[in-house]
Amino acid sequence: MSAVSTTPPAASPPARRDAEATKAAILRAARYLLARNAHADITLKAVAERAGVSAPLILKYFGNKDALFARVMSFETDAEDLLDAPLDGLGRHMARHVLVSQRERGADPLLRIAFAPIQGDHGDILRVNFRAHVIDRLAARLPGPDADLRAELAVATLLGLGVMYGIARGTRLRATAIDTIVDRYGPTVQAHLTP
Repeated sequence: MSAVSTTPPAASPPARRDAEATKAAILRAARYLLARNAHADITLKAVAERAGVSAPLILKYFGNKDALFARVMSFETDAEDLLDAPLDGLGRHMARHVLVSQRERGADPLLRIAFAPIQGDHGDILRVNFRAHVIDRLAARLPGPDADLRAELAVATLLGLGVMYGIARGTRLRATAIDTIVDRYGPTVQAHLTP
């Protein structure tokens, strides 16, 4: 006869949270809310609920609401990815990046600039960051005359694509393969990049 163990089985270790994935979810949630609400009206609780985390976890990762939204209002990382291609193929790359970001990650790398008007003083921060991180960086890469104008035109073209895909939710656009859209739209963006 064997003895029955009275000790409870060892508890499995708690599931570990992937810190980078959690930070990304928090940033996505904050971006989503910033695109729909004034900065002053967004609470850490609302961000936490949307991200599926606790407000104290947001504080652990970002420090406070201002630090979180400073990250959300920056375009620096987005611009690195958006502009990460040789100049002769940059138009196609940028169009693809906007579409893939929305389709696969649910976030447009540029579109939050469209919501600057509802952000009051924080809208000014968005505009300054957008100009420095996206427009000026792109213009610095462009050879030939009117680089600043051409950079603004290229980005305006991308914003139109982002609005139609993500906000207007163009049904034909969303039902079309990304490669097909890039084949049609990339040359339009590229035309502004080429002197």
